[in-house]
Amino acid sequence: MSSKLKKFIAKQKLKFGAAGPGRKLNSETSQSSSSHKQSSSSKDVYIPPKRNELSVEAKAAANAALARVQGKDKKEFNTSLAAIQAQVRRELEAERKAKAQENAADEQSSGLSDNEKKDLAVQGVFFRCPLISEEVLPRKDWKVKIKEFLYEQLESEKGLSACLIIYNCNPKEKYDVCIETLIKCLENIMNNPNEEKYKKIRMTNRMFCDKIKVCEGALDFLHAAGFAEITIDDEPYLIWSEDNMEPETALDGLIEALKCSEPFHLELDRNIQVLLPSQVRKTTLPPDFFRVSLEEIKREQQLRSDALEQAQILKTKAMREKEELRVIGRYKFSLIRIRFPNGVYLQGTFNVYEKFSQVCEFVQSCLMHEASEFVLVSPTGQRYTEAEMDKSLYDLRLVPTIVLNFSYENESHQLTDYLKEELMLLIQSL
Repeated sequence: MSSKLKKFIAKQKLKFGAAGPGRKLNSETSQSSSSHKQSSSSKDVYIPPKRNELSVEAKAAANAALARVQGKDKKEFNTSLAAIQAQVRRELEAERKAKAQENAADEQSSGLSDNEKKDLAVQGVFFRCPLISEEVLPRKDWKVKIKEFLYEQLESEKGLSACLIIYNCNPKEKYDVCIETLIKCLENIMNNPNEEKYKKIRMTNRMFCDKIKVCEGALDFLHAAGFAEITIDDEPYLIWSEDNMEPETALDGLIEALKCSEPFHLELDRNIQVLLPSQVRKTTLPPDFFRVSLEEIKREQQLRSDALEQAQILKTKAMREKEELRVIGRYKFSLIRIRFPNGVYLQGTFNVYEKFSQVCEFVQSCLMHEASEFVLVSPTGQRYTEAEMDKSLYDLRLVPTIVLNFSYENESHQLTDYLKEELMLLIQSL
């Protein structure tokens, strides 16, 4: 952050009018005469009027009405065994329905049934965030963990933590507008230290509600910047004061933090698996690999398969290439499998825009003899050379899944152990 401000904005005090003198509603006016006061004081003692006793008929009617009212309020509680069992059954049934609805919601969100999940080639796409921990989690779980982490830091580093909450807990289209508005608010205070209008924000203002309030972390940032919530004329306001700012915090430093912060970067985990030939038959990919929903993919595949023969006859080579690009464009990730001469497969997850050289680096890091030179060969026999190293998996059409054959560059090698021992142990865990 940049250095502190040389001059701080003068403290603005809110002035409220004092209430005028008051008097009790039952107090006597100064114009009352002394004789009137004396006469009124004599009437302060309450003398109840004399009532006639109820007749015998009236007492009987009153007692009958009271008996009817008391009879309605008395309800016997059914403590029989049958009633208790019926209540238990109702509670168990309600619990069963709630559990079924929860399972149905989870299944619908994933788009896969339990049987379909068993056929997946990989259970999902996983990431790391070294800045927070060494855990390997799906993206949605990292969003929750990052949010919890930032709110834990809010007490010790309110300004910077609020900046990071804005970036990491809101969609980009929302936090871009919010950040631009917050910077403008602070710059107005810095550039116009004597203008009180820039130090007051009405919280019901449409601009505030649409651009700032909707963004998570924005209010925490304003509090760190010196704004406090105050009610004026039954309406909530944010009022800025230098005294409200945290120690060693300056407006220009907070503006710099807003401009320089960015969302936490998640590193894609390779999710390494070592497979036997019988385990490679699973090729179905989970919804995490797709850019569009699984239902849209299934619907398009069905429509395409219905008209496949006719389409292949009418399409030119250029049209088929365009169709191929459109299909692989649906995927965000690619599942790469490397087949070794001993029949073992090495599997890893890659972003479709990663370079082919990163696949080679991944394979090399898993080899028992890392210094050995090797080559990867496509199923059609194409050997990938230096010319393809800088190309992406998308450009090489290695999407969404591909099996590449491993071969040592020097075929005179008589090595039979390919992968590291700790990786070979992964076979037994599947």
